[in-house]
Amino acid sequence: MTSIGGAEMVDWNLAVATATRLVRPGPEISREEARAVVAELRRHARASEDHVRSFTRMIPEGVEPEDTPVLVVDRAGWIRANADGFRELLRPLLGKLRERRGSSPGGVVLGAVGGKVTGVEVGMLLSFLASRVLGQYETFAPAGREFPAAADGGRLLLVAPNIVHVERELAVDPHDFRLWVALHEETHRTQFTGVPWLRDHLQGEIQAFLEETDVDPMTFLERLREAAQSLAGGRPEGETGENEGHSLVELVQTPTQREILGRLTAVMSLLEGHADYVMDGVGPEVVSSVAEIREKFQQRRARGAGRLDQALRKLLGLDAKLRQYRDGERFVRAVVDEVGMDGFNRVWTSPNTLPTKAEISKPEDWIARVHRKADS
Repeated sequence: MTSIGGAEMVDWNLAVATATRLVRPGPEISREEARAVVAELRRHARASEDHVRSFTRMIPEGVEPEDTPVLVVDRAGWIRANADGFRELLRPLLGKLRERRGSSPGGVVLGAVGGKVTGVEVGMLLSFLASRVLGQYETFAPAGREFPAAADGGRLLLVAPNIVHVERELAVDPHDFRLWVALHEETHRTQFTGVPWLRDHLQGEIQAFLEETDVDPMTFLERLREAAQSLAGGRPEGETGENEGHSLVELVQTPTQREILGRLTAVMSLLEGHADYVMDGVGPEVVSSVAEIREKFQQRRARGAGRLDQALRKLLGLDAKLRQYRDGERFVRAVVDEVGMDGFNRVWTSPNTLPTKAEISKPEDWIARVHRKADS
């Protein structure tokens, strides 16, 4: 565990305990109904694998990539699984902060504050996110007894109470909605199991970004506290600060980091947009109410849950993720319309064939670079 001044930078056990205590309760559901939801989500996850492979044609027939676990969890389970992932992902950044503490007044303050306060604040953020995530493919998940992972670190999580909550809120067919969500998450699993170099490429970019971080420890702590205070209503109405409008990931200090962040944004837009495109493309054959689900879900995404929710989405960078869904889906649709699915799949050839951030907005430029030059 990374420590500063003998105290943990983040007390992860406290973060998990805080998040579990603060997370909002899920929808009311009987034990029998809960068992039925879990069983159905597992069935849909298995069925989605064949649907996604057939539609995307990313994995050749006869090729069986390494299987990854599919775990149906509650909100507390999502918190525990993601705390482990965050700890691994942030280890280089926390190590960087530790190196700076000797010459930085902020480091002394962090040492005095210790990991207890920071653990509470991380827990508040986890509690906020835990009630909003429907599912996720964890690419860099550390394996454990409670949450197994594949040898390469992959596992798929479906958050049952959140899925039930949204299907009720939207008043859509629950069986169709559960399959629709499973199709999206299965697409992410197919992306990483079907493209062997993708995980290492993405991990390399993230680690390079974190290693380049040159942020004052006090700035890091203040940004974290700003998010937590927003959750608790700690910021007075109308009060703004110098970090207003920035997300927690916007700690970019160097031109190198800006370049890396641009590449990461492009990759994430591709992955999220591709998953949205696939879930809607497969949908008409297996999800009869897909058009209704998509319309209502898009309205929910854009609307948010209110003023506080919108502010937190911006602070945590979730508004950028919404743009990734939209812009990435437009890119995929435009490319497939022009060169077909097999032509689009050239995107998975190597890191050099991934779209740039500019090409996500101008898919014709990607087609010209990858197709016309290669075919000329």
